[in-house]
Amino acid sequence: MKNFVEELKWRGMLQDIMPGTEEQLLREPTVGYVGIDPTADSLHIGHLCGIMILRHFQACGHKPLALIGGATGMIGDPSGKLAERNLLEEQTLRHNQECIKQQLSHFLDFESDAPNKAELVNNYDWMKNFTFLDFAREVGKHITVNYMMAKESVQKRLNGEARDGLSFTEFTYQLLQGYDFLYLNQNKNCKIQMGGSDQWGNITTGTELIRRTNGGEVFALTCPLITKADGGKFGKTESGNIWLSPAYTSPYKFYQFWLNVTDQDAKRYIKIFTDLTREEIEALISEHDQAPHLRALQKRLAKEVTCMVHGQQDYQNAVNASEILFGNATADALQTLDEPTLLAVMEGVPQYKLPLSELQEGLLPLDLLAVKTSIFPSKGEARKTMQQGGVSINKQRLNSMDEPLKADLLLQGKYLLVQRGKKNYSLLIFE
Repeated sequence: MKNFVEELKWRGMLQDIMPGTEEQLLREPTVGYVGIDPTADSLHIGHLCGIMILRHFQACGHKPLALIGGATGMIGDPSGKLAERNLLEEQTLRHNQECIKQQLSHFLDFESDAPNKAELVNNYDWMKNFTFLDFAREVGKHITVNYMMAKESVQKRLNGEARDGLSFTEFTYQLLQGYDFLYLNQNKNCKIQMGGSDQWGNITTGTELIRRTNGGEVFALTCPLITKADGGKFGKTESGNIWLSPAYTSPYKFYQFWLNVTDQDAKRYIKIFTDLTREEIEALISEHDQAPHLRALQKRLAKEVTCMVHGQQDYQNAVNASEILFGNATADALQTLDEPTLLAVMEGVPQYKLPLSELQEGLLPLDLLAVKTSIFPSKGEARKTMQQGGVSINKQRLNSMDEPLKADLLLQGKYLLVQRGKKNYSLLIFE
């Protein structure tokens, strides 16, 4: 077995660790878990560090459990939150669970016959029939209020950082999470809980509960919360989260996010979010430092993460799409783009809507470029630019202003991409 703790250390993925954890993991294959909040039907890249911990855990010979917090998701964890979350219905949680498992299968082996194949568990399954009285007797009596009050997540909410204080529902969250660890320890022989550093208080409540009930020896470790070099929140953009689902964040935008991180962040992220070895990463960083303008580090980071989340084909489409605006893409490459990717690439460029009937009747390029749209201020300038080889439609140079454009030119049956000079694009939408 590879040394899991050592793997996390050099990757910059280790924050807190309970004494004896490394020794346990070197002694025998061990079952460990990470909890995932099912409040949406997609994970976002804020979840990726925890998922990569499970991936490395499995690669080092241990058995990962991905715990969907169906019960705890109905309550909401107060850690790092200033207001109570909305509570979700069971049907919504079940839907979210299925979507999340599909995404996790890109990172973890759930299907093989290996003894350390991953398992997905949902704490709603063991909490739904647990009565309040039973919970108070079997769990509540083992953990004092003094112990619970001392947790940082509780203190922050009680010391005026929250608008409405801390509800009893949220106060019990650490007991519920603690019971998850106890249940998995008793039923799955789980001996280690892992998570983000903001979870340390909840995780240690679980180890304490196990110590006070069945006396078992269990362990814990956390990874640091990932931030950007400037201290900003990782994974947040002006348009919100970067999601793993292509329905919420297109593979092109996903790829672009990683491609555009700073040099400093790329050096950290490539260790955290890829499987590349230490030697491969050191070689990449060295190559990057010799020619930072080539962005070799960002390109490799974007490739590795996009392939892992979306697959090789979507990665290639994203590269092709990037070349449309920023490189020397061909007409053939443009034809390979699906509609969502095309629209993602063209977000921010001028767009014009025109009736499809005009194109079907035969539309002269001169009228299209200088009358029907304002791509050119005059017919004279449009003709002059074309004669200089500066006008392209769908990445093919336009050689005549007097030959009608036909509907069979349309991308996806409705789009024309007009390029004026090297960098000025317009998207024409025919409906």
